[in-house]
Amino acid sequence: MERLIIHVDMDAFYASVEQRDRPDLRDKPVIVGGAPHSRGVVATCSYEARKYGIHSAMSSRRAFALCPQATFVKPRFHVYRQVSQQVMAIFKSITPLVEPLSLDEAYLDVTENTLMSTSGPYIARYILGEIKRRTGLTASAGVAPSKFVAKIASGFNKPNGLTVVEAADVKSFLAPLPITTMHGVGKVTAQTLFKHDYHTIADLQRAQPEQVKAIFGYDRGNQLYELAHGRDFRPVVPTRERKSIGSETTFAFDLDDPEEVYERVVPEIEDVLHQLDRRELSCQTVTIKIKTSEFQARSHQIKLNHPTHDHDEIKRLARRLFDEMAITEPVRLIGMTVSDLITRTETARQLTFEELTKPSLEE
Repeated sequence: MERLIIHVDMDAFYASVEQRDRPDLRDKPVIVGGAPHSRGVVATCSYEARKYGIHSAMSSRRAFALCPQATFVKPRFHVYRQVSQQVMAIFKSITPLVEPLSLDEAYLDVTENTLMSTSGPYIARYILGEIKRRTGLTASAGVAPSKFVAKIASGFNKPNGLTVVEAADVKSFLAPLPITTMHGVGKVTAQTLFKHDYHTIADLQRAQPEQVKAIFGYDRGNQLYELAHGRDFRPVVPTRERKSIGSETTFAFDLDDPEEVYERVVPEIEDVLHQLDRRELSCQTVTIKIKTSEFQARSHQIKLNHPTHDHDEIKRLARRLFDEMAITEPVRLIGMTVSDLITRTETARQLTFEELTKPSLEE
């Protein structure tokens, strides 16, 4: 049986939630992120703001210069998470095979589903309708035989759009797209491809696999060649029980200013702290991770000799970890995770003399 994969992506999620909750902001340019005269950046913006050239990861000062009449709103991550839970519940009512990518997007394998339907478009339209009915928000969806193609398709008719790519049409759908559309093609990989006259996915489709492997090595070259032909057999992996709490963000554009990168992790830190408080947990390990423009992952971790839920302490540790990473390359993702979780009732005991006199940090 041919797989039916749906990728659902909420439309301008944070900004849409703000417009929903504040009628005075509807149909107006809204920017969620740092204050206009701060060193902050845009987390997301409404479609009205995008008409002025504003986009995620742009500095707030630049966004203000482009659209001074826009309303700047501080992110409310606890609200966005609540709405995300509503959306994920809709997905899970259709299939247990749901793989969240962030608060506002997920893959679904609906090959088998509770609607007892074999029509991907029908299932996708039902999901989009339920999202609108239950949350008042819109989303866009892509339906395809693979995760790679479904994700590309979901961005084709935003906002409130649906794009369906049948198996027989995958190659022709991908062919005219820029090579940078492909998963894993960052700035450096793109420049290498351009140097060898690969500018569209069609250029890769016409190449011999040995040619691509000669440039990038067997594994990487084979992956690019297979994706260009729409061959992606990765399964949809449901979320497993979490033994840690984390939050991360992927930038629309790679960032090379370390302070700008750090500004983007601050809301993720606040989100993690909120989750710790809501679950009444303490943590003993703090981790900061990044992913470079070439999808190279790096992380730095501190393990305390005592559990903590103190916000200031955790923030200091996160800043220290970030500084020690000494970022010198473009970054596309940053996140923070806390682990070694323990309930706060278990941490309320008196510390021993050994614990009090032991060095406070272990790396």
